Amino acid sequence: MVQRRNTHQRQLVMEAVEELADHPTADQVYARIHEREPHVSRATVYRNLNLLAEQGQILDVKTPGADRFDFRTDPHAHLVCRECGAVVDVPDPTSPGADKDAADRTGYVDVSHYTVFSGLCPACRIKGV
Repeated sequence: MVQRRNTHQRQLVMEAVEELADHPTADQVYARIHEREPHVSRATVYRNLNLLAEQGQILDVKTPGADRFDFRTDPHAHLVCRECGAVVDVPDPTSPGADKDAADRTGYVDVSHYTVFSGLCPACRIKGV
């Protein structure tokens, strides 16, 4: 993998993902950065989100509607509210060797996984959704 320098824009993206600790969308990250530095383009934010995810510095969480980004890169899963789209971290129920086991059984290489659960969050449940 090519090592790329850490640009000011990339640092802004990283900081925004960490500050918006609720698994923000790319649009939410862009809005946060645009408040402070309006000259940074949406394309720059999207490109840097993808690069940071490729480098393993943040997670790209595939959820219905839009990808979400997580500054936590330790092994864990996500729980998504099927009504409002809120995302929270939960422990990963798979065994630590699941990726290696999948690779060994299939012949695939560079195997990784992510787990996303779906449910109804407490706020939506209270609203009676």
